[in-house]
Amino acid sequence: MIGKSAGLPLHLTAATLLRVSAEGVATALVLTVQARTGDAATAGYLQAAMTLPYVLSGPVIGNVVDRVARPRRVAVAMAAGYAVATAALLLLAGRSPLVLALCVAAVIGCTEPVVVALTSLLPRFVPAERLSRAYGLEASSFNLAAIAGPGLAAALAGAMGGQYAGLAIVASGILGMLTLPLLPFPGASGGAGQKVSGFVMGGFSVLAEGRVLRALTTATTLAWLGFGGVAVTAVLLAEHVGAEPSAGGRLLVAMAVGSLAGSLASSRWLRPKHAEPVMLVGLVAFGAALASLAVVPSVPWAMAAFAVAGMFEGPVFAATLMLRQRESPPDRLGQVNTTAGSLKIAASAVGAGLTAVSADAVGAVGLVLAIASFQFAGAGLGLFLLRFRRDS
Repeated sequence: MIGKSAGLPLHLTAATLLRVSAEGVATALVLTVQARTGDAATAGYLQAAMTLPYVLSGPVIGNVVDRVARPRRVAVAMAAGYAVATAALLLLAGRSPLVLALCVAAVIGCTEPVVVALTSLLPRFVPAERLSRAYGLEASSFNLAAIAGPGLAAALAGAMGGQYAGLAIVASGILGMLTLPLLPFPGASGGAGQKVSGFVMGGFSVLAEGRVLRALTTATTLAWLGFGGVAVTAVLLAEHVGAEPSAGGRLLVAMAVGSLAGSLASSRWLRPKHAEPVMLVGLVAFGAALASLAVVPSVPWAMAAFAVAGMFEGPVFAATLMLRQRESPPDRLGQVNTTAGSLKIAASAVGAGLTAVSADAVGAVGLVLAIASFQFAGAGLGLFLLRFRRDS
């Protein structure tokens, strides 16, 4: 184990490597299945199998990390399970019976929440006066992974063929898992004896009972209901402005780069006392940037709008992490992070489905306006809930 002074750099290294793998596995899976079968649609079933278990596994893993005496062992075990399952799925997808691949994909959904649960360990080895910077860097870790993961998978597919798209994804997951044992992971200070029902519902209770967490979770979950369709919308928008569908990937990379810049800025300037207004104003600005896509004339202009949108999304995410840490009981932070993340993932999945259903009817312009409207609605409802106080 390394001392606490090196804890944050090691944490960011291990967490980012795992997140690069987690962000890139979907892209690698689609490219692998397409190369082996010529039918990329099959990968959609596998992606669903990876996502659905997260709704329950996220809160459970977060609770365990919060309360277990030796969180290092849990984190390493979960990361190892994720890495092995990812390697197995990329080997089996397109080659084995679908039901077998679906079972392996479900294992990923049961172990992947560790990449979110790691965030809750920051207060254990980062001094309180440095937590704001640490959460900004943590948000940057997610943004960097969102760029590098799909980018690595696509680059390998282009250079070596789609069936090799997952090599870097698996390698990144294994390297992240091997780095985890070096982190300083103090055990939980208490919380033993919790009822079994609390493993799943404990995080939901904290999110529902706290005024700030209730407002934050409602706002960001509603925003992600719209954001779930952004990948499909990016491809349709590229076609709308006369470019190849593949240009949609460049639009998503531009947003991820903007998010990284916004998160890095947040690590320097954002403070917890400003987190609520940053979250609300950021959602409005994010929605406005997305709405501007309705009038862009070309891909370069669209890339600029996506990058600006990302610059506002980065601080929203950093503010979200700060508010969860500030408002959550110390022994529930991991569960709050993974539970809230599960809600956002579920909302994103619903949003992706709604996008698929409505794309032909409303077109690319209608979709970007709909996604933007969800950001405005999230900010408005979040503001209402922040001001609304229930009688005690």
